Amino acid sequence: MKIGLYFGSFNPVHAGHLIIANHILNETDIERIWFVLSPQNPFKVNHSLLNEYDRLHLLRTATEDDIRIRVSDIEFNLPKPSYTSVTLAHLAEKYPENEFSIIMGSDSAQNLHNWKNAEWIMKHYIIYVYMRPGFELPEKTDANFISLKAPLLEISATHIRKLVTEGKSIRYLVPEKVRRN
Repeated sequence: MKIGLYFGSFNPVHAGHLIIANHILNETDIERIWFVLSPQNPFKVNHSLLNEYDRLHLLRTATEDDIRIRVSDIEFNLPKPSYTSVTLAHLAEKYPENEFSIIMGSDSAQNLHNWKNAEWIMKHYIIYVYMRPGFELPEKTDANFISLKAPLLEISATHIRKLVTEGKSIRYLVPEKVRRN
């Protein structure tokens, strides 16, 4: 089965994440998407993250009604911080029957060369990239990028956390089930 791995902190999961996942399922040959929750991204400051189990619960709540989507906590059992190359190797060993690819925004694609074992990732995986304004794909790269023009919303988890802190509404920015949690 062709599985798209959508890595992230999902701090919290929001409508933009879900719209991108749905678009990729509709417009590519990817059959399922696995949201891979990263408890500790090496590029993000830990103190700004919601508790990893709370983020996992919200992500599962947001996607529970869509059989095309699975939430993976595989990085919870791997060394922290989470490195995509380690997770990919672990998934390939655990699920050899699946063909994995990576899903990321063009902002992340610009930094891919800084990732641990970046050359190995670029050599072995197709990377579906949804374009974000102001972030073009690198011109010189060995990556197998497939560029997508997914519908984009100006929604960020940082803004959502700010609204929560200020006691303001996050209705429509996150799934209703997530908002109620």
